[in-house]
Amino acid sequence: MRRRLTLALAACLLMPALAIAQDSLDAKRRELEALQQQARENREAARKLAGKESQALGQLKQTDRALRNTRGRLASLGRRRKNLGVQLEQTRGSLQTSIQSLGNAQQRLAQRLRSIYKFGPARELEVLLSQQSFAQLLARWDFLLMVAEQDRQLVEEVRERKEDVETLQTRLQGHLTQIERTTRQTTAENQRLARLRDQRADQVTSIQTQRQNYEAAAAELERSARALQRLLTQLEQKRKSREAQRRAEGQQPQPYSGDFARGQGSLDWPVRGELVGRFGPETHPRFGTTINNNGIDISAAVGTPVRAVAAGTVEYTSDDFASYGPIVIINHGDGYRTLYAHLSDILVSTGQTVTAGQVVGRVGETGSLKGPVLHFEVRQGDSALNPEQWLR
Repeated sequence: MRRRLTLALAACLLMPALAIAQDSLDAKRRELEALQQQARENREAARKLAGKESQALGQLKQTDRALRNTRGRLASLGRRRKNLGVQLEQTRGSLQTSIQSLGNAQQRLAQRLRSIYKFGPARELEVLLSQQSFAQLLARWDFLLMVAEQDRQLVEEVRERKEDVETLQTRLQGHLTQIERTTRQTTAENQRLARLRDQRADQVTSIQTQRQNYEAAAAELERSARALQRLLTQLEQKRKSREAQRRAEGQQPQPYSGDFARGQGSLDWPVRGELVGRFGPETHPRFGTTINNNGIDISAAVGTPVRAVAAGTVEYTSDDFASYGPIVIINHGDGYRTLYAHLSDILVSTGQTVTAGQVVGRVGETGSLKGPVLHFEVRQGDSALNPEQWLR
């Protein structure tokens, strides 16, 4: 009996402890399930974000490429129209000259024909029979032959002038037709460009106003920045390797006369415009997402000339480098480089020597979320420097 009472008492004492343990276990299980659910949601969000990552800037990049191609075709059509205009003016001038020459030739021929009609063929016979000597007869005969040859040449000249005028008129009509066709093509390309501009504006607005799209674009921009960093590292390693090789061969590293380091604070701006992106971390005002900017962004109209800030050698160009679009990298010696991105046109080639102020490209908006801008960086080796400290 005593043993049963002891067991019963122990059971009574353990029941609350077991209940507490069970409650704690249930709480832990619920906490684990919540964490698992959160992990699933995070994985799903990450999966969606990964899809959006390529979609957000991918569609924008396709539109940018189409915009650039359309602008290129517009420029080509503009040049063609200008050339046709010059040819048209030249053809009109030649046509006017030919018409005037034809009129003069026709007038001379008409006078000659009137003279022949007035005096008739008997006039020539009278001239021949009225001569007093055989020598005079021969001279008169030669004269009549010369007149007849002039008449023949006059008729031939009128015929040739008439053919020239007809040819020029045909050519002029062809130029007019080409100009009309070019005008229609230009109008169609302008309309297409306007639609692409609207489409790009909608895509940029979507990226800037939707958090998921913006974060996806930010991730893509970060990847592009890392790709650019790898490229600059490779270029710097090649430079150091070349210098080491020259030293090994007993030569001095090739000096550079640009003296880029001395230009700090006194370099001209690559393009004039509003500063819409500064060096360092840039935080989105609404989402709080931070993107590190290794340079500055200068707003300017598409097509504005971009100038080299100092003398140097074009070390690298690309028509489509990640999210930077067309870029130009100029080596200024001693490990200093400047980078020009989001261009619409590249006007230099790799290995070309450029002077300070020389136009190296034109402002564009490919890959930009800030509209038409020039992204400009100053680098020393692998390090990004604040461009504002170098520009005056």
